[in-house]
Amino acid sequence: MGDAVQQPNGQLRAPRNVLFGKYEMGRFLGQGTFAKVYYGKNIESQESVAIKVINKDHVKKEGLMEQIKREISVMRLVRHPNVVELKEVMATRGKIFFVMEYVRGGELFAKVAKGKLKEDAARKYFQQLVSAVDFCHSRGVSHRDLKPENLLLDENEDLKVSDFGLSALPEQLRIDGLLHTQCGTPAYVAPEVLRKKGYDGAKADTWSCGVILYVLLAGYLPFQDENLMKMYRKVFKAEYEFPPWFSTDAKRLISKLLVADPERRITIPAIMRSPWFQKGFRKPVAFSIQEKEVDELKEQEESFSAERELVRSNSKPRFYNAFEFISSMSSGFDLSSLFESKRKSASMFATKCSASAIVGKLEAVAKKLNFGLLSVKDYKVKLQGRSEGRKGKLAVTAEVFEVAPEVVLVEFSKCSGDTLEYKRFCEDEVRPALKDIVWSWQGENNSHQ
Repeated sequence: MGDAVQQPNGQLRAPRNVLFGKYEMGRFLGQGTFAKVYYGKNIESQESVAIKVINKDHVKKEGLMEQIKREISVMRLVRHPNVVELKEVMATRGKIFFVMEYVRGGELFAKVAKGKLKEDAARKYFQQLVSAVDFCHSRGVSHRDLKPENLLLDENEDLKVSDFGLSALPEQLRIDGLLHTQCGTPAYVAPEVLRKKGYDGAKADTWSCGVILYVLLAGYLPFQDENLMKMYRKVFKAEYEFPPWFSTDAKRLISKLLVADPERRITIPAIMRSPWFQKGFRKPVAFSIQEKEVDELKEQEESFSAERELVRSNSKPRFYNAFEFISSMSSGFDLSSLFESKRKSASMFATKCSASAIVGKLEAVAKKLNFGLLSVKDYKVKLQGRSEGRKGKLAVTAEVFEVAPEVVLVEFSKCSGDTLEYKRFCEDEVRPALKDIVWSWQGENNSHQ
Protein backbone atom coordinates (compact mmCIF):
# COMPACT_ATOMS: atom_id res chain seq x y z
CA MET A 1 0.00 0.00 0.00
CA GLY A 2 1.22 3.52 -0.76
CA ASP A 3 0.99 6.70 1.30
CA ALA A 4 -1.99 9.05 1.34
CA VAL A 5 -1.76 11.63 -1.47
CA GLN A 6 -2.69 15.31 -1.08
CA GLN A 7 -4.97 16.51 -3.90
CA PRO A 8 -5.08 20.07 -5.36
CA ASN A 9 -8.09 20.94 -3.17
CA GLY A 10 -6.02 20.16 -0.07
CA GLN A 11 -7.89 16.95 0.80
CA LEU A 12 -6.10 13.66 1.26
CA ARG A 13 -6.85 10.84 -1.17
CA ALA A 14 -6.94 7.28 0.18
CA PRO A 15 -3.56 5.51 -0.10
CA ARG A 16 -2.97 3.70 -3.35
CA ASN A 17 -2.77 -0.08 -3.54
CA VAL A 18 0.44 -0.48 -5.57
CA LEU A 19 1.59 -3.87 -6.83
CA PHE A 20 5.36 -4.45 -7.04
CA GLY A 21 5.87 -0.71 -7.49
CA LYS A 22 4.55 -0.99 -11.06
CA TYR A 23 0.75 -1.26 -11.10
CA GLU A 24 -1.91 0.65 -9.21
CA MET A 25 -4.77 -1.72 -8.39
CA GLY A 26 -8.27 -0.28 -8.56
CA ARG A 27 -11.87 -1.42 -8.61
CA PHE A 28 -13.04 -5.02 -8.49
CA LEU A 29 -14.14 -6.28 -11.93
CA GLY A 30 -15.23 -9.88 -11.40
CA GLN A 31 -14.61 -13.23 -9.79
CA GLY A 32 -13.99 -16.83 -10.82
CA THR A 33 -13.60 -20.01 -8.79
CA PHE A 34 -10.03 -19.30 -7.66
CA ALA A 35 -9.39 -15.77 -8.91
CA LYS A 36 -10.52 -12.20 -8.51
CA VAL A 37 -10.00 -9.66 -11.28
CA TYR A 38 -9.27 -5.99 -10.64
CA TYR A 39 -8.85 -2.93 -12.83
CA GLY A 40 -5.25 -1.69 -12.79
CA LYS A 41 -3.00 0.93 -14.27
CA ASN A 42 0.67 0.87 -15.18
CA ILE A 43 2.09 3.71 -13.04
CA GLU A 44 4.80 4.61 -15.57
CA SER A 45 2.87 4.39 -18.87
CA GLN A 46 -0.67 4.98 -17.47
CA GLU A 47 -1.87 2.02 -19.58
CA SER A 48 -5.03 0.32 -18.29
CA VAL A 49 -4.67 -3.36 -17.42
CA ALA A 50 -6.73 -6.13 -15.83
CA ILE A 51 -5.05 -7.89 -12.88
CA LYS A 52 -6.15 -11.45 -12.15
CA VAL A 53 -5.27 -12.41 -8.57
CA ILE A 54 -5.06 -16.15 -7.82
CA ASN A 55 -4.85 -17.58 -4.30
CA LYS A 56 -1.99 -20.12 -4.28
CA ASP A 57 -3.33 -22.10 -1.30
CA HIS A 58 -6.73 -22.64 -2.96
CA VAL A 59 -5.12 -23.72 -6.20
CA LYS A 60 -2.69 -26.12 -4.48
CA LYS A 61 -5.47 -27.60 -2.35
CA GLU A 62 -7.46 -28.41 -5.50
CA GLY A 63 -4.37 -29.74 -7.28
CA LEU A 64 -4.63 -27.11 -10.04
CA MET A 65 -1.12 -25.65 -9.94
CA GLU A 66 -0.20 -27.44 -13.19
CA GLN A 67 -3.31 -25.96 -14.84
CA ILE A 68 -2.22 -22.44 -13.80
CA LYS A 69 1.29 -23.03 -15.15
CA ARG A 70 -0.20 -24.35 -18.39
CA GLU A 71 -2.42 -21.28 -18.74
CA ILE A 72 0.67 -19.06 -18.40
CA SER A 73 2.58 -21.11 -21.02
CA VAL A 74 -0.37 -21.00 -23.41
CA MET A 75 -0.98 -17.26 -23.12
CA ARG A 76 2.68 -16.55 -23.81
CA LEU A 77 2.48 -18.71 -26.94
CA VAL A 78 -0.64 -17.14 -28.45
CA ARG A 79 0.07 -13.45 -29.01
CA HIS A 80 -2.54 -12.38 -31.56
CA PRO A 81 -4.74 -9.28 -32.07
CA ASN A 82 -7.87 -11.33 -31.27
CA VAL A 83 -6.51 -12.98 -28.12
CA VAL A 84 -6.36 -11.25 -24.73
CA GLU A 85 -2.68 -10.47 -24.15
CA LEU A 86 -0.84 -11.64 -21.04
CA LYS A 87 1.58 -8.82 -20.25
CA GLU A 88 3.28 -10.10 -17.12
CA VAL A 89 3.07 -12.73 -14.38
CA MET A 90 4.20 -11.92 -10.84
CA ALA A 91 3.93 -13.79 -7.56
CA THR A 92 4.25 -13.48 -3.81
CA ARG A 93 4.32 -16.34 -1.30
CA GLY A 94 0.52 -16.47 -1.22
CA LYS A 95 -0.72 -15.05 -4.54
CA ILE A 96 -0.14 -15.17 -8.30
CA PHE A 97 -0.87 -12.04 -10.37
CA PHE A 98 -1.70 -12.19 -14.09
CA VAL A 99 -1.35 -8.70 -15.59
CA MET A 100 -3.46 -8.76 -18.77
CA GLU A 101 -4.74 -6.48 -21.48
CA TYR A 102 -7.80 -4.60 -20.23
CA VAL A 103 -10.74 -5.26 -22.57
CA ARG A 104 -13.40 -2.57 -22.05
CA GLY A 105 -16.40 -3.81 -24.03
CA GLY A 106 -17.49 -6.77 -21.90
CA GLU A 107 -18.57 -10.22 -23.09
CA LEU A 108 -19.97 -11.01 -26.52
CA PHE A 109 -22.57 -13.00 -24.55
CA ALA A 110 -24.14 -9.72 -23.37
CA LYS A 111 -24.87 -8.77 -27.00
CA VAL A 112 -26.31 -12.19 -27.85
CA ALA A 113 -28.47 -12.16 -24.70
CA LYS A 114 -30.35 -9.21 -26.21
CA GLY A 115 -31.18 -11.25 -29.34
CA LYS A 116 -29.71 -12.36 -32.66
CA LEU A 117 -27.10 -10.28 -34.45
CA LYS A 118 -27.27 -8.98 -38.00
CA GLU A 119 -25.45 -11.27 -40.41
CA ASP A 120 -22.60 -8.84 -41.15
CA ALA A 121 -21.92 -8.30 -37.42
CA ALA A 122 -22.00 -12.05 -36.74
CA ARG A 123 -19.67 -12.62 -39.69
CA LYS A 124 -17.13 -10.08 -38.39
CA TYR A 125 -16.99 -11.69 -34.93
CA PHE A 126 -16.81 -15.17 -36.45
CA GLN A 127 -13.96 -14.13 -38.76
CA GLN A 128 -12.02 -12.78 -35.78
CA LEU A 129 -12.78 -15.88 -33.69
CA VAL A 130 -11.62 -18.27 -36.41
CA SER A 131 -8.46 -16.19 -37.06
CA ALA A 132 -7.58 -16.41 -33.34
CA VAL A 133 -8.40 -20.14 -33.12
CA ASP A 134 -6.38 -20.85 -36.28
CA PHE A 135 -3.38 -19.06 -34.74
CA CYS A 136 -3.75 -21.00 -31.47
CA HIS A 137 -3.88 -24.29 -33.36
CA SER A 138 -0.75 -23.34 -35.33
CA ARG A 139 1.00 -23.05 -31.95
CA GLY A 140 -0.28 -26.46 -30.86
CA VAL A 141 -2.88 -24.97 -28.47
CA SER A 142 -6.51 -26.16 -28.20
CA HIS A 143 -8.78 -23.80 -26.24
CA ARG A 144 -11.42 -26.41 -25.24
CA ASP A 145 -13.90 -23.92 -23.75
CA LEU A 146 -14.97 -21.63 -26.58
CA LYS A 147 -18.29 -19.92 -25.87
CA PRO A 148 -19.65 -16.32 -26.02
CA GLU A 149 -18.88 -15.79 -22.30
CA ASN A 150 -15.16 -16.27 -23.08
CA LEU A 151 -15.20 -13.88 -26.04
CA LEU A 152 -14.64 -10.25 -25.03
CA LEU A 153 -15.04 -7.05 -27.04
CA ASP A 154 -12.67 -4.08 -26.92
CA GLU A 155 -13.51 -0.41 -27.36
CA ASN A 156 -13.37 -0.84 -31.17
CA GLU A 157 -15.87 -3.72 -31.05
CA ASP A 158 -13.13 -6.18 -31.96
CA LEU A 159 -13.25 -9.67 -30.49
CA LYS A 160 -10.70 -11.02 -27.98
CA VAL A 161 -10.58 -14.71 -26.99
CA SER A 162 -10.02 -15.10 -23.24
CA ASP A 163 -9.87 -17.72 -20.47
CA PHE A 164 -7.29 -20.32 -21.46
CA GLY A 165 -7.68 -22.13 -18.13
CA LEU A 166 -8.91 -25.33 -19.82
CA SER A 167 -6.65 -25.13 -22.86
CA ALA A 168 -4.40 -28.01 -23.86
CA LEU A 169 -0.84 -28.27 -25.18
CA PRO A 170 0.64 -31.15 -27.23
CA GLU A 171 2.35 -32.50 -24.08
CA GLN A 172 -1.10 -33.57 -22.83
CA LEU A 173 -1.70 -35.91 -25.76
CA ARG A 174 -1.68 -39.59 -24.86
CA ILE A 175 0.07 -42.31 -26.86
CA ASP A 176 -2.93 -42.42 -29.22
CA GLY A 177 -2.25 -38.76 -30.10
CA LEU A 178 -5.58 -37.65 -28.58
CA LEU A 179 -6.80 -35.69 -25.57
CA HIS A 180 -8.91 -37.50 -22.97
CA THR A 181 -9.93 -34.84 -20.43
CA GLN A 182 -13.66 -34.16 -20.54
CA CYS A 183 -14.07 -30.40 -20.16
CA GLY A 184 -15.92 -27.41 -21.52
CA THR A 185 -19.53 -26.20 -21.37
CA PRO A 186 -22.07 -28.92 -22.35
CA ALA A 187 -24.04 -26.85 -24.89
CA TYR A 188 -20.83 -25.95 -26.80
CA VAL A 189 -18.88 -29.21 -26.42
CA ALA A 190 -18.24 -31.51 -29.40
CA PRO A 191 -19.87 -34.98 -29.35
CA GLU A 192 -16.51 -36.79 -29.36
CA VAL A 193 -15.54 -35.00 -26.10
CA LEU A 194 -18.76 -36.19 -24.45
CA ARG A 195 -18.15 -39.79 -25.59
CA LYS A 196 -14.98 -40.03 -23.43
CA LYS A 197 -13.05 -41.98 -26.09
CA GLY A 198 -10.34 -39.45 -26.87
CA TYR A 199 -10.56 -36.50 -29.25
CA ASP A 200 -8.58 -34.09 -31.40
CA GLY A 201 -8.60 -30.74 -29.55
CA ALA A 202 -8.49 -28.67 -32.75
CA LYS A 203 -11.50 -30.49 -34.26
CA ALA A 204 -13.41 -30.10 -30.99
CA ASP A 205 -12.69 -26.32 -31.06
CA THR A 206 -14.06 -26.21 -34.63
CA TRP A 207 -17.38 -27.70 -33.45
CA SER A 208 -17.60 -25.05 -30.71
CA CYS A 209 -17.01 -22.35 -33.35
CA GLY A 210 -19.98 -23.78 -35.26
CA VAL A 211 -22.22 -23.58 -32.18
CA ILE A 212 -21.08 -19.99 -31.56
CA LEU A 213 -21.86 -18.98 -35.16
CA TYR A 214 -25.34 -20.52 -34.87
CA VAL A 215 -25.95 -18.64 -31.59
CA LEU A 216 -24.79 -15.31 -33.07
CA LEU A 217 -27.18 -15.65 -36.03
CA ALA A 218 -30.13 -17.25 -34.21
CA GLY A 219 -29.98 -15.67 -30.74
CA TYR A 220 -30.33 -19.13 -29.13
CA LEU A 221 -28.52 -22.49 -28.94
CA PRO A 222 -28.81 -25.18 -31.65
CA PHE A 223 -28.92 -27.97 -29.04
CA GLN A 224 -31.05 -27.29 -25.98
CA ASP A 225 -33.28 -29.29 -23.69
CA GLU A 226 -34.17 -29.05 -20.00
CA ASN A 227 -33.09 -32.69 -19.69
CA LEU A 228 -29.29 -32.82 -20.06
CA MET A 229 -29.26 -36.39 -21.41
CA LYS A 230 -31.80 -35.47 -24.11
CA MET A 231 -29.60 -32.53 -25.06
CA TYR A 232 -26.58 -34.84 -25.27
CA ARG A 233 -28.52 -37.15 -27.60
CA LYS A 234 -29.19 -34.18 -29.90
CA VAL A 235 -25.49 -33.30 -29.82
CA PHE A 236 -24.44 -36.88 -30.60
CA LYS A 237 -26.74 -36.91 -33.65
CA ALA A 238 -26.02 -33.27 -34.61
CA GLU A 239 -29.79 -32.83 -34.53
CA TYR A 240 -30.81 -29.16 -34.97
CA GLU A 241 -32.93 -26.92 -37.20
CA PHE A 242 -32.16 -23.70 -39.02
CA PRO A 243 -34.33 -20.61 -38.42
CA PRO A 244 -35.90 -19.24 -41.64
CA TRP A 245 -33.77 -16.08 -41.65
CA PHE A 246 -30.42 -17.86 -42.09
CA SER A 247 -28.86 -17.19 -45.52
CA THR A 248 -28.06 -20.12 -47.82
CA ASP A 249 -24.28 -19.64 -47.47
CA ALA A 250 -24.49 -19.42 -43.67
CA LYS A 251 -26.55 -22.63 -43.53
CA ARG A 252 -24.09 -24.37 -45.85
CA LEU A 253 -21.14 -23.43 -43.60
CA ILE A 254 -22.85 -24.34 -40.32
CA SER A 255 -23.96 -27.69 -41.73
CA LYS A 256 -20.27 -28.47 -42.38
CA LEU A 257 -19.23 -27.29 -38.89
CA LEU A 258 -21.84 -29.16 -36.85
CA VAL A 259 -20.94 -32.63 -38.11
CA ALA A 260 -20.95 -35.34 -35.43
CA ASP A 261 -18.06 -37.26 -37.02
CA PRO A 262 -14.90 -35.17 -36.41
CA GLU A 263 -13.17 -36.77 -39.42
CA ARG A 264 -15.87 -35.37 -41.73
CA ARG A 265 -16.06 -31.95 -40.04
CA ILE A 266 -14.78 -28.97 -41.99
CA THR A 267 -11.23 -27.80 -41.12
CA ILE A 268 -10.26 -24.25 -40.16
CA PRO A 269 -8.43 -23.57 -43.49
CA ALA A 270 -11.55 -24.76 -45.38
CA ILE A 271 -13.77 -22.48 -43.23
CA MET A 272 -11.55 -19.54 -44.18
CA ARG A 273 -11.97 -20.37 -47.89
CA SER A 274 -15.79 -20.57 -47.74
CA PRO A 275 -17.75 -17.83 -49.60
CA TRP A 276 -19.71 -16.74 -46.49
CA PHE A 277 -16.51 -16.34 -44.44
CA GLN A 278 -14.54 -14.62 -47.22
CA LYS A 279 -16.98 -11.71 -47.57
CA GLY A 280 -15.13 -8.58 -46.37
CA PHE A 281 -12.47 -10.65 -44.59
CA ARG A 282 -9.15 -9.01 -43.82
CA LYS A 283 -6.62 -11.31 -42.24
CA PRO A 284 -5.22 -9.73 -39.05
CA VAL A 285 -1.46 -9.40 -38.74
CA ALA A 286 -0.44 -11.64 -35.86
CA PHE A 287 1.10 -8.89 -33.76
CA SER A 288 3.08 -6.85 -36.23
CA ILE A 289 6.02 -6.56 -33.83
CA GLN A 290 8.40 -8.92 -35.55
CA GLU A 291 10.44 -6.14 -37.21
CA LYS A 292 10.70 -4.35 -33.87
CA GLU A 293 11.85 -7.59 -32.23
CA VAL A 294 14.55 -8.05 -34.87
CA ASP A 295 15.78 -4.46 -34.38
CA GLU A 296 15.87 -4.93 -30.59
CA LEU A 297 17.75 -8.20 -31.09
CA LYS A 298 20.40 -6.41 -33.17
CA GLU A 299 20.74 -3.65 -30.56
CA GLN A 300 21.09 -6.26 -27.82
CA GLU A 301 23.75 -8.15 -29.80
CA GLU A 302 25.79 -4.95 -30.29
CA SER A 303 25.69 -4.21 -26.55
CA PHE A 304 26.85 -7.69 -25.54
CA SER A 305 30.51 -7.34 -26.58
CA ALA A 306 31.61 -5.49 -23.40
CA GLU A 307 29.55 -7.85 -21.22
CA ARG A 308 31.10 -10.90 -22.93
CA GLU A 309 34.63 -9.62 -22.21
CA LEU A 310 33.67 -9.13 -18.55
CA VAL A 311 32.24 -12.66 -18.40
CA ARG A 312 35.45 -14.12 -19.79
CA SER A 313 37.89 -12.14 -17.69
CA ASN A 314 36.23 -11.88 -14.26
CA SER A 315 33.91 -14.84 -13.70
CA LYS A 316 34.01 -18.61 -13.68
CA PRO A 317 31.39 -21.10 -14.91
CA ARG A 318 29.20 -22.79 -12.32
CA PHE A 319 30.44 -26.06 -10.90
CA TYR A 320 28.46 -29.11 -12.09
CA ASN A 321 28.18 -31.71 -9.31
CA ALA A 322 30.31 -34.73 -10.25
CA PHE A 323 27.61 -37.23 -9.25
CA GLU A 324 25.13 -35.36 -11.42
CA PHE A 325 27.64 -35.42 -14.25
CA ILE A 326 28.07 -39.21 -13.97
CA SER A 327 24.27 -39.57 -13.85
CA SER A 328 23.86 -37.47 -17.00
CA MET A 329 26.64 -39.07 -19.03
CA SER A 330 26.09 -42.72 -18.04
CA SER A 331 23.10 -44.44 -19.60
CA GLY A 332 21.16 -46.54 -17.09
CA PHE A 333 22.97 -45.02 -14.09
CA ASP A 334 20.45 -42.52 -12.71
CA LEU A 335 21.46 -40.77 -9.48
CA SER A 336 18.84 -38.05 -9.79
CA SER A 337 17.05 -39.17 -6.62
CA LEU A 338 20.06 -37.96 -4.61
CA PHE A 339 19.33 -34.38 -5.57
CA GLU A 340 16.53 -32.03 -4.56
CA SER A 341 15.30 -31.43 -8.09
CA LYS A 342 15.85 -33.44 -11.23
CA ARG A 343 17.24 -31.54 -14.22
CA LYS A 344 14.77 -31.26 -17.05
CA SER A 345 15.79 -33.39 -19.99
CA ALA A 346 18.39 -31.69 -22.11
CA SER A 347 21.05 -32.37 -24.69
CA MET A 348 24.58 -32.00 -23.38
CA PHE A 349 28.20 -32.62 -24.28
CA ALA A 350 31.52 -32.78 -22.47
CA THR A 351 34.65 -31.09 -23.80
CA LYS A 352 38.24 -30.35 -22.80
CA CYS A 353 38.04 -26.79 -24.21
CA SER A 354 38.12 -23.83 -21.83
CA ALA A 355 34.78 -22.30 -20.82
CA SER A 356 35.54 -18.94 -22.46
CA ALA A 357 36.55 -20.67 -25.71
CA ILE A 358 33.22 -22.54 -25.71
CA VAL A 359 31.24 -19.31 -25.26
CA GLY A 360 33.10 -17.87 -28.27
CA LYS A 361 32.39 -21.04 -30.25
CA LEU A 362 28.67 -20.88 -29.37
CA GLU A 363 28.51 -17.26 -30.55
CA ALA A 364 30.11 -18.25 -33.86
CA VAL A 365 27.68 -21.17 -34.26
CA ALA A 366 24.71 -18.85 -33.55
CA LYS A 367 25.85 -16.47 -36.27
CA LYS A 368 26.39 -19.32 -38.74
CA LEU A 369 22.93 -20.78 -38.07
CA ASN A 370 21.24 -17.33 -38.28
CA PHE A 371 20.28 -17.36 -34.59
CA GLY A 372 20.32 -14.10 -32.65
CA LEU A 373 22.05 -13.79 -29.27
CA LEU A 374 19.47 -12.75 -26.67
CA SER A 375 21.91 -12.75 -23.75
CA VAL A 376 25.35 -13.92 -22.65
CA LYS A 377 25.76 -13.91 -18.88
CA ASP A 378 27.51 -16.08 -16.30
CA TYR A 379 28.50 -18.58 -19.00
CA LYS A 380 24.88 -18.99 -20.05
CA VAL A 381 24.22 -18.22 -23.72
CA LYS A 382 20.63 -17.71 -24.87
CA LEU A 383 19.92 -17.96 -28.61
CA GLN A 384 16.77 -17.28 -30.60
CA GLY A 385 15.91 -18.19 -34.18
CA ARG A 386 14.92 -15.30 -36.42
CA SER A 387 12.13 -17.15 -38.26
CA GLU A 388 8.72 -18.20 -36.92
CA GLY A 389 8.36 -21.93 -36.33
CA ARG A 390 5.23 -23.97 -35.66
CA LYS A 391 5.05 -22.59 -32.11
CA GLY A 392 6.80 -19.28 -32.59
CA LYS A 393 10.52 -18.61 -32.60
CA LEU A 394 12.77 -21.33 -31.21
CA ALA A 395 14.78 -20.12 -28.21
CA VAL A 396 17.58 -22.25 -26.74
CA THR A 397 19.84 -21.84 -23.72
CA ALA A 398 23.37 -23.29 -23.66
CA GLU A 399 24.95 -23.26 -20.20
CA VAL A 400 28.60 -24.02 -19.52
CA PHE A 401 29.56 -25.90 -16.32
CA GLU A 402 32.91 -26.81 -14.86
CA VAL A 403 33.16 -30.48 -13.83
CA ALA A 404 36.89 -30.81 -13.22
CA PRO A 405 39.95 -28.60 -13.95
CA GLU A 406 40.15 -29.87 -17.55
CA VAL A 407 36.57 -31.02 -18.16
CA VAL A 408 33.69 -28.71 -19.06
CA LEU A 409 30.06 -29.67 -19.66
CA VAL A 410 27.70 -27.76 -21.99
CA GLU A 411 23.96 -28.30 -21.50
CA PHE A 412 21.37 -27.25 -24.09
CA SER A 413 17.72 -26.76 -23.12
CA LYS A 414 14.66 -25.37 -24.94
CA CYS A 415 13.19 -22.09 -23.62
CA SER A 416 10.40 -21.71 -26.17
CA GLY A 417 9.25 -23.00 -29.53
CA ASP A 418 8.46 -26.44 -30.91
CA THR A 419 10.09 -29.49 -29.24
CA LEU A 420 10.56 -31.31 -32.55
CA GLU A 421 12.27 -28.24 -34.07
CA TYR A 422 14.50 -28.04 -30.96
CA LYS A 423 15.54 -31.70 -31.30
CA ARG A 424 16.30 -31.18 -34.99
CA PHE A 425 18.32 -28.08 -34.08
CA CYS A 426 20.43 -30.10 -31.58
CA GLU A 427 20.84 -33.11 -33.86
CA ASP A 428 21.20 -31.58 -37.33
CA GLU A 429 22.64 -28.13 -36.63
CA VAL A 430 24.55 -27.90 -33.34
CA ARG A 431 26.07 -31.38 -33.31
CA PRO A 432 27.88 -31.07 -36.70
CA ALA A 433 28.89 -27.45 -35.96
CA LEU A 434 30.60 -28.41 -32.68
CA LYS A 435 32.06 -31.80 -33.66
CA ASP A 436 35.67 -30.52 -33.53
CA ILE A 437 35.49 -29.69 -29.79
CA VAL A 438 33.10 -32.36 -28.46
CA TRP A 439 34.46 -35.13 -26.28
CA SER A 440 31.13 -36.90 -25.60
CA TRP A 441 27.43 -36.20 -26.31
CA GLN A 442 24.50 -37.33 -24.13
CA GLY A 443 20.86 -36.34 -23.69
CA GLU A 444 17.53 -36.28 -25.49
CA ASN A 445 17.56 -39.03 -28.13
CA ASN A 446 21.35 -38.77 -28.20
CA SER A 447 22.41 -42.27 -27.32
CA HIS A 448 25.22 -42.35 -29.87
CA GLN A 449 28.52 -40.72 -28.99
